[in-house]
Amino acid sequence: MAKPLKTSQMAGKYLTFIVGSEIYGIEILKVQEIIGMMNVTKFPKAPCYVRGVINLRGNVIPVIELRNKFDMDVTEDTEKTCIIVIQLDKLKEGIIVDEVREVIDISESNIETPPQFGIDEEMNFVKGVGKIDEKVIILLDIDRLISGDSEIIKGILED
Repeated sequence: MAKPLKTSQMAGKYLTFIVGSEIYGIEILKVQEIIGMMNVTKFPKAPCYVRGVINLRGNVIPVIELRNKFDMDVTEDTEKTCIIVIQLDKLKEGIIVDEVREVIDISESNIETPPQFGIDEEMNFVKGVGKIDEKVIILLDIDRLISGDSEIIKGILED
């Protein structure tokens, strides 16, 4: 298992977004762009949380449904539903979120390490918890969240 990050390593700018009723954040440097919902082509035999692929300016990009990935009820898309395009090494991947909020700067003093629930491996993609005003923001390690998916998706795209 990977060693947890120190809160000083987590401080910085995060893009915040809503999935379900919770606020999440990912490092802004991982975000390539935010786009409105568009036609997603379903892919046969893809895992249930892979909604499919999109054609973004000539590039085929796989799209992950975060509600499904987090075992939440999947709902209909709304006018606020959008795709955050993430750049991971050489692979671009989209994540569908209910609503994008804002970019915030979270200081070390406003970050705590995630609580331990006895299911470390299942939640190793949560790198910290940000506290802004009265809100709690779950800080995601996007690399860990979709790292296993990247190999699955590469296989799907290459078949």
